[in-house]
Amino acid sequence: MTAAHPPVRILLCDDHAVVRAGLLALLGSEPDIEVVGEAGSGEEAVALAAKLTPHVVLMDLQLGEGIDGVETTRRIVTGTPGAHVLVLTTYDTDADITRAIEAGATGYLLKAERPEELFAAIRSAALGRTTLSPPVADRVMARMRTPPPTLTDRERDILGQLSRGLGNRDIARALFISEATVKTHLGRIYDKLGVDTRAGAVSVAKEQRLLP
Repeated sequence: MTAAHPPVRILLCDDHAVVRAGLLALLGSEPDIEVVGEAGSGEEAVALAAKLTPHVVLMDLQLGEGIDGVETTRRIVTGTPGAHVLVLTTYDTDADITRAIEAGATGYLLKAERPEELFAAIRSAALGRTTLSPPVADRVMARMRTPPPTLTDRERDILGQLSRGLGNRDIARALFISEATVKTHLGRIYDKLGVDTRAGAVSVAKEQRLLP
């Protein structure tokens, strides 16, 4: 896209005013990019997107109180036709990437990228084209190549109880099995998911949609 075309209209969404100010100054150097609004929360971003109809929303994932960047993305994509969300964040976990893409994000960029990469990603997002930071693309490809672990029905049952925050004794009571059996299954679950804590097991299970 060149300056001869209408500029790409940008809405910034980041809960840090300093970050927004930096992005505003950075994007101001590009004649074909125009920042039309700033939001410090997800709720504000949803309202401004509907009002300003930007081409691209630069979206952070962690927005403090209120809805997070993923839910904000989902609401903007479904509520503001023509608006493309480009995630710009420091977080690159599998869970963050998966949730953002499933919510409808057009691209996923890390804040460590060079300004030229950000400009190019914005222009691509305005056209509905996907742009991923190299580390993000590597994670996506690795997940596609690695099949999810196979859990037994009983292991899925125990994971489900685990996700509710139940301890071994309560899980045993809920499933009518002994605590020793629960511990045995937990050990197998940890091995299959590559974790060593209950929280880790629940997190990976959510990422890979293994919960019943």
